Amino acid sequence: MFSSDAIVLQLGYALLIAAMVSTRIGRIRLLVALAALVAMVHGLVWSGDLVTVGWMAVLATLCLILLGHSAYSDRNAPFTEEEREMVERLLPGLPKRSARHVLDQGMWLNGSAGDELTREGEPVHHLYYLASGEARVISLGRQVGVCRSGDLIGELTVLSGETASATVILNGPARFWCAEAEVLRPYVEAHDDIKRAIEHSFAAALKSKLRASNRMIAEAGGVAPAGG
Repeated sequence: MFSSDAIVLQLGYALLIAAMVSTRIGRIRLLVALAALVAMVHGLVWSGDLVTVGWMAVLATLCLILLGHSAYSDRNAPFTEEEREMVERLLPGLPKRSARHVLDQGMWLNGSAGDELTREGEPVHHLYYLASGEARVISLGRQVGVCRSGDLIGELTVLSGETASATVILNGPARFWCAEAEVLRPYVEAHDDIKRAIEHSFAAALKSKLRASNRMIAEAGGVAPAGG
């Protein structure tokens, strides 16, 4: 059987391994801090290696300071009501400071009836989040869906660079957040946690749109003419 000091030492190694396989920076820092504290206990109680104890104290302190700074940043990240709603819908797993950074990549705009957000067969230049208002989705000259408050527009192709699969036109006054594709692509690629959150939101948005489109077509007894 392992002795007490060996068990404590193995616990420290296990915490470091757990930190290495974690994908969230906050969790990584917490696990490293715990591993450092375990190493300090081992040094003080069993090995008597005070140099190691000192270095582990520095490491644990640094991790705890960074965790505290992250917690403070999360509490003080400012959001308007519409931004808070967008974050809750699309980025629920992200720390507030990361969500704030995502929002800062775009801007909020007001739209009016007839504004075209995407055009079928042409590159998608922006990703849109529709905070209020409504837009019709047209493919091959026929309406195949409707975008409403809380929907994403352009998520299918904005990161891939492919052309739009449909034309999206506002039906009336609308409020939306938009980010340029050329800004969003490199930004998402450079932040793995944000990339995972956005891809998850995109997949959920696609499923929701497909269900809504199928329901609309079924209720209409076929594909509805544009504007009808």
